Amino acid sequence: MFRQSKSRFKTTLLTFFGIRGIVQYEFLPNGQTVNQVYYLEVLERLREEVRRKRPERFANNSWILHHDNAPAHTALSVREFLANKQISVLEHPAYSTDLAPSDFFLFPKIKEILKGRYFDDIDDIRSNTKTALKAIPQNPFQNCFEGWIRRWHRCIASQG
Repeated sequence: MFRQSKSRFKTTLLTFFGIRGIVQYEFLPNGQTVNQVYYLEVLERLREEVRRKRPERFANNSWILHHDNAPAHTALSVREFLANKQISVLEHPAYSTDLAPSDFFLFPKIKEILKGRYFDDIDDIRSNTKTALKAIPQNPFQNCFEGWIRRWHRCIASQG
């Protein structure tokens, strides 16, 4: 998740992406928190986006979800949903933001694009953030995942 704080307005962005770019993104409605009920709704929408945008991956169930250990992500209802839908999950080590592509790649990239800009309201933030997301070409996503693999190898080699 990403919290834009360059202005007096804040919004939360949920993103799912892969080596070919953004699969799904949405902004958290004002006043909404990411609890297990909301996250299940997000996962339903994500499944539909994977089906639509990555039909080959959806058809042979070869896509993998990587999310962190937030309570909404690890809730029993979420784990049951993922198991029932046969969605593979790559476990995320606790306190390892260096292994979270959104933290080491996507959000810094968005911040870089939006740096130094001030926004009039939430809609302005969201609009500019959408534009920034769409401005990221495929190649940096590929580089991100190549770097992610190297990070995992270093983590494994150092035993933790």
